Amino acid sequence: MNLKAWIGGLVALAFTTIAPSSLAAESAEEIIGSTCVGCHASEGDQQWSRISHQRKTPEGWLMTIARMQVMHGLQIEEEDRRTLVKYFADNQGLAPSETHGVRYALERRLNTMESFESQQFEEMCARCHSGARVELQRRTAQEWEHLVHFHLGQWPTTEYQSLGRDRDWFEIALEEMVPQLAETLPLDSDAWKEWQQQPEHSVAGDWTLAGHMPGRGSFHARMAVSEAEGKDQYEIALEGEYADGKPIKGEGRAIVYTGFEWRANLEIDGENMRQVFALRDNQLQGRMFYRDHDEVGADVVAARDGSESSRILALQPAYVKAGSEAEIDIVGADLQGAPELGDGIELVEVIEESDSLIRIRIRAAAGESGNKNLSVGAAQSKGLVVYDQIAQVKVVPDYAVARVGGNGGSTPKVEARFEAEAWAAGQDGKVGTDDDYRIGFVPATWSVEPFNEVAKADDDVRFAGNMDSATGVFTPAGAGPNPERRMMTNNAGNLIVKAEVKDGDRTLDAEGHMIVTVQRWNNPPIP
Repeated sequence: MNLKAWIGGLVALAFTTIAPSSLAAESAEEIIGSTCVGCHASEGDQQWSRISHQRKTPEGWLMTIARMQVMHGLQIEEEDRRTLVKYFADNQGLAPSETHGVRYALERRLNTMESFESQQFEEMCARCHSGARVELQRRTAQEWEHLVHFHLGQWPTTEYQSLGRDRDWFEIALEEMVPQLAETLPLDSDAWKEWQQQPEHSVAGDWTLAGHMPGRGSFHARMAVSEAEGKDQYEIALEGEYADGKPIKGEGRAIVYTGFEWRANLEIDGENMRQVFALRDNQLQGRMFYRDHDEVGADVVAARDGSESSRILALQPAYVKAGSEAEIDIVGADLQGAPELGDGIELVEVIEESDSLIRIRIRAAAGESGNKNLSVGAAQSKGLVVYDQIAQVKVVPDYAVARVGGNGGSTPKVEARFEAEAWAAGQDGKVGTDDDYRIGFVPATWSVEPFNEVAKADDDVRFAGNMDSATGVFTPAGAGPNPERRMMTNNAGNLIVKAEVKDGDRTLDAEGHMIVTVQRWNNPPIP
């Protein structure tokens, strides 16, 4: 099997959740004893050299075991590999607080622009892969040193690449980066010790989900979670609808690692999808995305019924124009009581009501503006926005990468999806000040233009792909040389993304930037 095919299989396995009931610590220790100790010496008390001096996410441990297979010829069955990932993630994982700020890598948010306090960290570590991959693991100082040696031994050209040949890379890595990483990302931490004391609990029950998918819109659903064979494994069934009334329905299986890392495989409306959520206080939050097109996904928040307090998860939509009416869905868990609205907002009608969804029609008085409180019994939300007019529109994301693909090749196209985010001016009436407030995503008409004179001369708009004017979904062109282009180059492009938003008689414009580039051949679970 070639490396590309192996990586593809690795990504597929990253969220495989159908596993047997052998996910017991004894079983994992037996596998380690029969499979791993040929290279990793036992240190007693269920400790092993190298292995026991690291902590990682489930994806991190999966990548480690796969690297042993690719680079060291490890022979292991997939069932045993799943068992080891579960064991290591539970016993040598990360606490929730240790993943804060870098979960975008686990959730496959591929257009995230990374930024770190340490410029040296960015230049030394985050120039070849995401900085999040580093920050999603913990090691002893000796293990960080081993990692430096591994990098240079496995990739000796590291010192001669950009940001390597202009400095003594190896000395800086050993003398400066190792102490820095050992201090900021240590093996031992209070957060991990405290998290290990958390009692185990089942997440079975009925859940309410609220989500938003760029290019498709908002949705809400009910998710039934029942215990399945195997430790921390569950069967799930999901059913709901999008804002336009189209149903959403699916089922699958989930597994919880480390007490909070929710991973699930589902088939929803004929599409294979994955869920990468963080579980805390009977609430799930994260991203649900297509298995084969991880750029297409939805931000999701969910809460379990029967928790100690009712919760409002989302208002769909979350805005109303002053002097007009709007239909609002209040999505939540254990909603009890009549909706209470802020000043200047009238409840016209309760259209539908349950403990997970209250659909209402409201009217906002003329002259009202700003964020308003909305409550249902004890559940409160400050997310309802009243605006007089849109003052500014922003393209989200303001910078994105699409990738050519397909055309007979093994790597699919990678779309780019854009939304128009509307903002209102604050009390001073000026745009761009600190008291501006967000309205939300609004409908727009989309188009692309050449980013510069080179893009115009190369006719990038014609060759790079097609923008759906109604949804903001850009589909790149096929991969490979194009005989119609100058010098038969591929269908790469450099484009301006334009959004046109109507607000009454007014039209507002906004621009973003998109690069259409070549395939991403190396696609591990953590970029």
